[in-house]
Amino acid sequence: MRVICHGGAGGVPEEPEPRQATLDEAAEAGTGASGVVDAVVSAVEVLEESPRFNAGYGGAVQSDGVVRTDAGVMTDERDAGAVASMPGVANAASVARVVMEETPHVFVSGVHAVDLADDFDVDAERDLLTDETREAYEDAEPPAVDAGAREHLEWIEDRFGGHDTVGAVAHDPTDDSFAACTSTGGRTFALAGRVGDVPQIGSGFFCAPAGGASATGAGEDIARATLTRRAVRHLEDGLDAQAAADRAIEEFGELTGSSAGVIVLDEGGSGSAFNSEGMQTSIATSE
Repeated sequence: MRVICHGGAGGVPEEPEPRQATLDEAAEAGTGASGVVDAVVSAVEVLEESPRFNAGYGGAVQSDGVVRTDAGVMTDERDAGAVASMPGVANAASVARVVMEETPHVFVSGVHAVDLADDFDVDAERDLLTDETREAYEDAEPPAVDAGAREHLEWIEDRFGGHDTVGAVAHDPTDDSFAACTSTGGRTFALAGRVGDVPQIGSGFFCAPAGGASATGAGEDIARATLTRRAVRHLEDGLDAQAAADRAIEEFGELTGSSAGVIVLDEGGSGSAFNSEGMQTSIATSE
């Protein structure tokens, strides 16, 4: 099993070493899995449990002070599942897997996704706020509950930002299978209920027989540019994983002027590229 993980594209972290150690742990967790879906979900779950990353516990706080999680997972056979806007669910990737494997659907959102998580024994009553994220929200002086929509949106526009997220791609050479998974808490102080690129097929994640990709960055622009579909299309056109990642990010920058990162696996290797200040990744391979 071969697994590559990312911890989000954005600024250079103040303490990169502990983040890198967690990424390394996540990639290693994936290599011990029994299949590619197990591999990417297991890897991402490690990152969702770490407050150092914007996913699951410690994820970005939306404009109403609530952390809502999104995730998506896909295989090279184009089986896919996605969830969005889930309060209280740290392990969003596991719920996306439930949607893919246990329902006839591709995408479930909001309280119904939370109910689905609970039905399949994924903890749906977690407090996802850390002391740091709670304090940051309070310090931002959010508008009163009864403030008008226009005042609320003005407050959001002045503070909306951040675009770290986490993801993993796996390849099992024994059956030449691939899976990709991405998970996030969204963007800081986004409008409550905002859904970005992460749970959208072809934007935050994509997989095909040629390989898989997971993206991170400015979600609205990633969705407009369908970044991961773009990267995998380059694999299908004959580029290797690194060249596909480089080309996809180059095109993304030209199209949007925004920052993003992408990780890619193909049959022969791995690739990662970003146009932000930094993006940490980790690669692990089982014997």
